[in-house]
Amino acid sequence: MTYDSEKHHRRSIRLPEYDYSQPGAYFVTICTQNRLCLFGDVVNAEMVLNDAGRMVWQWWEELNNKFPNVETDAGRIMPNHFHGILMFHEPVESVGATLCGRPGGRPGREETDDRVDSDEGHPNRGAPTIDAPPLGDVAGWFKTMTTNEYIRSVKQHGWPRFPGKLWQRDYYEHIVRDDDELNRIREYIINNPANWDEDEDNPDNWQ
Repeated sequence: MTYDSEKHHRRSIRLPEYDYSQPGAYFVTICTQNRLCLFGDVVNAEMVLNDAGRMVWQWWEELNNKFPNVETDAGRIMPNHFHGILMFHEPVESVGATLCGRPGGRPGREETDDRVDSDEGHPNRGAPTIDAPPLGDVAGWFKTMTTNEYIRSVKQHGWPRFPGKLWQRDYYEHIVRDDDELNRIREYIINNPANWDEDEDNPDNWQ
């Protein structure tokens, strides 16, 4: 079964006049380019992460350090996409902010091209962002850091290569309106592996 970019591409429903840096809860979905299954497998209704999937999760948690006013809530890595809820709080003031490096390691490199055959770029990891960033900046940083780490592991550990880009250019987002909706989305995220057989992102379901 073949991936159809028109049929299987999640489209943004971003509101043009909405301030996506204001406090609130946002449900985000990011998909791999061409829906390649790179992050593990669903086995007996449970998601089993591979090294790439665990790497993506580490960078998800790192958002709490990079953006002090952003808090990660429920999240789920699937074979070819990621669901997560981000809580945006009022901006906080910085007191002696420190350099933010790779999760559990030395400062990383921010590469200028996310193709697998690109060269590593210059070191450029700044201190945590203090001003309230828009959602697009947070999602973009997450995509950049995971892409860079994946590229390094393609070169160093033989991870599967990807064509052009790791992630689709855009992402899907939804503004969470109230606590009831928040709880429904959390439940959806948690149960995603159990529903993989019927998921439209599952390549086995592409007609």
